[in-house]
Amino acid sequence: MPEFLQYGFMLRALIAGLAVAAICPAIGLFLVLRRLSLIADTLAHVSLGGVALGLLLGFPPTLGALGVALVGAAGIERLRASGRLPGEAALAIFLSGGFAVAVVLLSFARGFNADLFAYLFGSLLTVSPLDLLLILGLGALVGGTVVLFYKELFAITFNEELARVAGIPVGAINLLLTLLTALTVVIAMRVVGILLVSAMLVIPTVTALQLSRSFRSALTLAVLFALAAVLGGLIAAYYLNLAAGGAIVLVALAFFAGVSLVSRGPAHQNA
Repeated sequence: MPEFLQYGFMLRALIAGLAVAAICPAIGLFLVLRRLSLIADTLAHVSLGGVALGLLLGFPPTLGALGVALVGAAGIERLRASGRLPGEAALAIFLSGGFAVAVVLLSFARGFNADLFAYLFGSLLTVSPLDLLLILGLGALVGGTVVLFYKELFAITFNEELARVAGIPVGAINLLLTLLTALTVVIAMRVVGILLVSAMLVIPTVTALQLSRSFRSALTLAVLFALAAVLGGLIAAYYLNLAAGGAIVLVALAFFAGVSLVSRGPAHQNA
């Protein structure tokens, strides 16, 4: 067994990181192909309000983030689906509004503290057994739902009108995808932090899209790139005394830069 895995906290960090790496690209691929990458960043800022509420009222911040993120996801999809605002405008409103609520709540909670910084920038090396169970449980829920509704998610990703004609409840599936994104954001925020969570959904995905020739191969490669980024970043964090979340994202960016030099183009729209 490698030296760094002889410690319980490192083993928990590795399991949590690999679980997040397996889930994030599974959602990120649908978002990137639909040009909705900003939704992950928006929900991350919205969930910060839930973290601040938890710190202010004394209940687990993760539960606050989960509740607020799910409510925010439903609100975003409702506003976007109504057609009253362009999708980007709806995301911008929730992003700025969520962050503003968090700032106000933090002013009541007497500002920044160590707990808040752990959620902002990630604290993978301090993942507790309870955190790990939550990550694995929510990860299994997200992964199982993606498998169950894979065909419907694939259909609305490439042609919403055709999916609607085929009898797929497009509105419900869009809402499902947004809710799954909210869950994924909450899962990932303990690993890379709220400020970097969108990177885990987007960077491995766009890296894989440069090499793949089908949707399935893009999904497989994205997960592999994410797993490698977590493993490489965690090893670098341990031996070089770096912030784990930042190290993971930097490794993912290095993969993207390397693939960009040799890629020939994006993936085809095959299943």
